[in-house]
Amino acid sequence: LRFDEKVRVVLFKSEVKGVFCAGADLKERAKMDDAEVGHFVKRLRSLMDEIAALPVPTIAAIDGYALGGGLELALACDLRVAASSAKMGLIETTRGLLPGAGGTQRLPRCVGIGLAKELIFTGRQIDGQQAASMGLVNHTVPQNNEGDAAYQRALTLAREILPQAPFAVKMGKLAINRGMEVDIASGMAIEGMCYAQNIPTRDRQEGMAAFREKRPPQFIGK
Repeated sequence: LRFDEKVRVVLFKSEVKGVFCAGADLKERAKMDDAEVGHFVKRLRSLMDEIAALPVPTIAAIDGYALGGGLELALACDLRVAASSAKMGLIETTRGLLPGAGGTQRLPRCVGIGLAKELIFTGRQIDGQQAASMGLVNHTVPQNNEGDAAYQRALTLAREILPQAPFAVKMGKLAINRGMEVDIASGMAIEGMCYAQNIPTRDRQEGMAAFREKRPPQFIGK
């Protein structure tokens, strides 16, 4: 996906009705020794980092339970859409654990430190409506009879992104992600570098020409 230039948006959905991702199999984990657990969680964290590092926008369609590592998967995505009936939570402390695949870092960056601490300390599960009110998800929608309301809304969101200049979108994602980790002056410098890379693109020239000619732009990702 990372190297396929035809990919504009990556959407994560589940094929299991009522469950986005229920997290690690604790029965499987119980059979592991301490070293194996450490290795397993390290690999899981690495996977989430790979997802977060995808250059194109990523959307999680949460149509059911997203618990523990399942919510960490959604947090590794850029955008999240949830059904109002979905259940989300970093429930690790209720099992004698703590989030180990990015949850302690990505949740506070998403909802703020106070709310993140409350959710992690209590292991509380929240529904889609509550998640939207605290900014954990971008959109919440009533569930439909097919059980894929969040997926359908995520597709609509993806279709809003698709017509936009692909390289500009990638640079926008890079500037936001890198800029959020530094002070604002450094962030401005990162934005400047990303903008400079976009200036010589054919898509920028096409965007300007389309505006002058009062027609929709035809971006090619170059």
